Amino acid sequence: MSQSDIGLIGLGTMGAMLSLNIADNGFDISVFNRTTSRTNEFKAGAGALSDKITACETLEALVASLKTPRAIILMVPAGEIVDHQIAALRPLLDKDDQIIDAGNANFRDTERRAAEARAQGVPFLGIGVSGGEEGARFGPSIMGGGPKEGWDRVSDILTAISAKYEGTPCATWMGEGGAGHFVKAVHNGIEYADMQMIAETYGIMRDGQKMSAEACAAVFDAWNDGPLKSYLVEISGKVAAATDAGSAAPMLDVIMDKAGQKGTGRWTVIEAQHLGAPVPVIEAAVAARNLSALKEERLKGEAAFGAAPQMLPDDALSDDDLEQALMVGKIMCYAQGYALLNAASAEFKWDLPMADIAEVWREGCIIRSAMLNDMASALTQDAGRNLIFAPYFAELINANLPALRKTVTTAMAHGLQVPALAAALSYFDMMRTGRSTANMIQGQRDFFGAHGFERVDKEGKDFHGPWGGQL
Repeated sequence: MSQSDIGLIGLGTMGAMLSLNIADNGFDISVFNRTTSRTNEFKAGAGALSDKITACETLEALVASLKTPRAIILMVPAGEIVDHQIAALRPLLDKDDQIIDAGNANFRDTERRAAEARAQGVPFLGIGVSGGEEGARFGPSIMGGGPKEGWDRVSDILTAISAKYEGTPCATWMGEGGAGHFVKAVHNGIEYADMQMIAETYGIMRDGQKMSAEACAAVFDAWNDGPLKSYLVEISGKVAAATDAGSAAPMLDVIMDKAGQKGTGRWTVIEAQHLGAPVPVIEAAVAARNLSALKEERLKGEAAFGAAPQMLPDDALSDDDLEQALMVGKIMCYAQGYALLNAASAEFKWDLPMADIAEVWREGCIIRSAMLNDMASALTQDAGRNLIFAPYFAELINANLPALRKTVTTAMAHGLQVPALAAALSYFDMMRTGRSTANMIQGQRDFFGAHGFERVDKEGKDFHGPWGGQL
């Protein structure tokens, strides 16, 4: 008998937690997993929520268990598996039944799937879901993409299960096609950069100031009571304070210094290059993760050249200096992310709701931060303006920039690694330089390739230098 409000395929960690969240919010849900034993174990372990969950051993049973028009969420690994699942599921569905890909899909795959769905006259949504395991269970940030009418059909469920910021759901429709997954990718790129800059300040404390993990934890805890209040700063304090149960050593001392990644930050950088929207802080963070994986090469480098980090002079950098540097770096990172969103919105004709994006990120997601309220206000005033030019953030930058410059120059002078903070500083210096050095590049290009250039004193774009056809 058809009874469930929604279906879900894929009971990995995220799918299982999202299913429990849906049931916990009063909706009946049918679930299916390729491994039947996993489906039955999930229902059996759902406790008081078990009555809201229908465990289905076949796709046919899943489809038959749903109210019409049906809606089925896919929580399967991104890539070809999604295509295979859609191909297996679509013949069993009616024309108005909706498939919702809520995995970590590349937005270009979502664009393709959305176009295929339009051609078939069937509904398809691609939604970004952020917040990890805890967010999926108790309230993620949700970024919807696809036809607006498709979003409206399931928005009651998606807003109900989303995180809430002072009662406002952190879930909204972003635009057609792959808009939701693109916004999620930019979220993840900002996440990479934020994490890297926090790690850089930790490195200065650990290697430059020889602070213990416990002392670093106290600094992060103090920062989380100020303007840097955010989920990532909060958990950085908890990570630094934790000890290993087996050895009683600080957990940070037993964790291998090789950062993993699932590719979403890389996608952000690739799309930024395609769109000509510079995101150097995110690029630096992605490169730093890639370099972290080269553990053996780094050990060879240390053996050949000596260890890079050196002790800083006493009082060279204060906790306040590092806090202010991180604050400016964070603003630069978000400014670049939003500039990329604006470029994509224009390129793909999405009309992304910039202020709404900041509001959706205020709770549930990994980059939730006290600063997002002010970003939402700035974007409401002028959605297309670079955030560094918004009066509130321009004032913050002017007040705290000396600390960023001091932190970067001091760290680099003593061999400490600050690639993302340095990229933030360089970005700012380029953005406030009215006459850059690109005139030299244009001269070089014209010299070897006759590419032409613009002049400062005449109109036109096809001027050439006196070097003629020299090679």
